Amino acid sequence: MVRTRFCDVFGVDHPIVQGGMQWVGTAELVSAVANAGALGFLTALTQPTPEDLAKEIARCREMTDRSFGVNLTILPSINPPPYAEYRDVIVESGIPVVETAGFNPAEHLPTFQGGGVKVLHKCTSVRHAVKAQELGVDGISIDGFECAGHPGEDDIPGLVLIPAAADKVTIPMVASGGFGDARGLVAALALGADGINMGTRFVATREAPVHQNVKQAMVDHSERDTELIFRPLRNTARVASNSVSREVVSILDDGGAFEDVRDLVAGNRGRTRVLEEGDTDGGIWSAGLVQGLIQDIPTVADLVSRIAGGADELINDRLAGLVH
Repeated sequence: MVRTRFCDVFGVDHPIVQGGMQWVGTAELVSAVANAGALGFLTALTQPTPEDLAKEIARCREMTDRSFGVNLTILPSINPPPYAEYRDVIVESGIPVVETAGFNPAEHLPTFQGGGVKVLHKCTSVRHAVKAQELGVDGISIDGFECAGHPGEDDIPGLVLIPAAADKVTIPMVASGGFGDARGLVAALALGADGINMGTRFVATREAPVHQNVKQAMVDHSERDTELIFRPLRNTARVASNSVSREVVSILDDGGAFEDVRDLVAGNRGRTRVLEEGDTDGGIWSAGLVQGLIQDIPTVADLVSRIAGGADELINDRLAGLVH
């Protein structure tokens, strides 16, 4: 089986990560990922309060005795969440690793490091990866333009971004954006990464806490079925293409302001109408270009096993056979 330094540093069997996903990173999915030998992250801000996060951590521990982490996404807000309280819950609960994302994690690092929590920082550019490394994080997750959610504003795809980051990052690094099978893992390793981070692909598994209609839509979609919303606002987000996301793009391209699309992109609308009720045209929902590679809805265990096993076969059989 493929084993990299990422596995050794973060205590997992396979160099495969299920990154934090709003509304999706709950105990059902994360425990399944952990039990499969990969690294899963509960999403802190999916839980309404720090107390709820503590309960979700306890619930996850009832489902697995393997290691898992918590994602803490730091974003600007008029009324920011109580980040310090969420941070304290992570440390006090004995979580071994946290995935930080969004803004600079510097103010959170002393508490995490003091509590023995390893930090995997998610970023979308080489310069931010280098900065995070200088701050003392334990690993980097580098997001290419193909990813779901926020790909940054540089528009650099993984084929260039990953090796560019690998040239300057000396700590363990996983690649994110467009990964969903064994071929992607082997490619990431060849480009200089130590593993892969998957979001969209893990949504299309049996254990993911989203409606079956959403999972089936990902199977039915091609790599062309995403939209980049908020581009004129310099806050680009990649989401599934549907009537709502296309309307958002049209309004903003015609000069509209955020206030003109606020109701369309409301998080609770996407959570309730799409993820829970299964109306795939009911609101905004994140999805990456990797939809074009999703052909089925397996269990997490089957998905991780075939990626890890398939990577081993690719390296030892097909690729080794090309060397003379």
